[in-house]
Formats: sequence, structure tokens, C-alpha cells
Amino acid sequence: MTEERITEVETPRGDTHTTHTIVTDGEPRRSGGSGWLIALILLVAVVAGLFLFSGMSNSEAAKDNAIADAASNVGDAAQQVGDAAQDAADSVTKN
Repeated sequence: MTEERITEVETPRGDTHTTHTIVTDGEPRRSGGSGWLIALILLVAVVAGLFLFSGMSNSEAAKDNAIADAASNVGDAAQQVGDAAQDAADSVTKN
């Protein structure tokens, strides 16, 4: 609650001085809870960011594993081609 007090003082010479004083109660101000709402939204955003970041890391690992498997398959195929060529060369030289 706010209260305005007006005080008038008259000097012996007849001069009048007016003083205005505003008094407010010492009750603490209460917020509407918007600080908690902002903190909650920020927390949800951080958790979502961590989830997405970890998902991308797993995706990168899966891609790297797929590339390594493909390279291994290419190496196996090259070995088979080399073996087949060796067998063909051996057949030609035996005859």
C-alpha cells in the first residue's frame, strides 16, 4: 500500500513550506513465476540439444563402421580376384 503525506509548516514570519512524503509498505514484491518458466524452458532446450548431439555422434560412428566394412569387403573381393588370376595363370602354364 502506498500513502502520500503532505505536511505544511508555517514560520513565524508567515511563510508556508509544504513537504510531500510518499510512504510504501515494506512487503516484498512477488514475481509471477516467469523466472521458473524461463529456467524450465532453458533446461528442456539443453537436454534436447544434448540428445540431438549424442544422436549425431552415433550416426557418425555408424557411418564410419559402414565405410570400414565396405573397405574390408573390397579387400576380400580383390583377394578373390587375385586368387582366381593365380589359378588361371597356373592352368595356362601347366598345359
